[in-house]
Amino acid sequence: MSDTVSSGESTAKKAPIPWPLAGGGFLVGLHVVVGLLSLVWTPYGVGDMVGGRLEGPSLAHWAGTDRLGRDLMTQIMIGSRIALLVGCGAVALSAMIGVTAGVFAAFASRTLDDILAAALDILIAFPTLLLAMLIVASSDGASLWTAILAIGIAGSAIVARLTRILSKRVLAMDYITAARVAGTGWAGIVRIHVLPNIWPMLIVNFALQFGLAVIAEASLSYLGLGAPPPNASWGRLLQEAQASVYTAPFGAIAPGLALVSLVIGLNLFADGLRDIADPTRRRSR
Repeated sequence: MSDTVSSGESTAKKAPIPWPLAGGGFLVGLHVVVGLLSLVWTPYGVGDMVGGRLEGPSLAHWAGTDRLGRDLMTQIMIGSRIALLVGCGAVALSAMIGVTAGVFAAFASRTLDDILAAALDILIAFPTLLLAMLIVASSDGASLWTAILAIGIAGSAIVARLTRILSKRVLAMDYITAARVAGTGWAGIVRIHVLPNIWPMLIVNFALQFGLAVIAEASLSYLGLGAPPPNASWGRLLQEAQASVYTAPFGAIAPGLALVSLVIGLNLFADGLRDIADPTRRRSR
């Protein structure tokens, strides 16, 4: 009998990793490795003209060359680094602003809470690209940090609304009332009760926000509002390959595949995290 119980406990402890988490982690990890590798090594210099114009993939140039004869694999590797940097920076900024605003709204009075909720809805409806244009117009010009700022501010509204909903759900629990009666201040309630209970769902949202930030950065770079040259953003590579997409299609296919693979990996990773945060969802599949 005891052997049966112990074997059942060991089986429960060794629950398999959800396949979306494993698959997404592999794709994201691959881009992380490529991005880190680009810090110390690339096949060629990012601005070096090392081949003919619009060459196809070869042993010398694994992804071919662009319209100026620059190596595309080098630029795609640097693009991985830029995409990860923008994603991390934008998610960190949106987390700081959004979690703070969401928790504050959850503790606010009903009138102030309604005002904050309406403001969040307006900010969510505000297009990220238009926000980036306004920030670029008010700064010295387009840059990597401008893109991070615009994407982070735009994403903070979504994080704030989710944090507000989750926090209000936790604050309605009986143990919160008991903690207040015991004399615990609002800072202690946030630190001890609110954040630990809402963190799993917030992490899932951050993974999704990361994918959205990568897409937004590529869109901004495509429009000329992202990282300026010589930064090799995937969006800028797609924009430059637009004129020769029929004669040299791999110039658009290569950065497009890199972008799609990273976003799919992040979405799968978020799906796997959601399965871990809500085991009943995984069992229902």
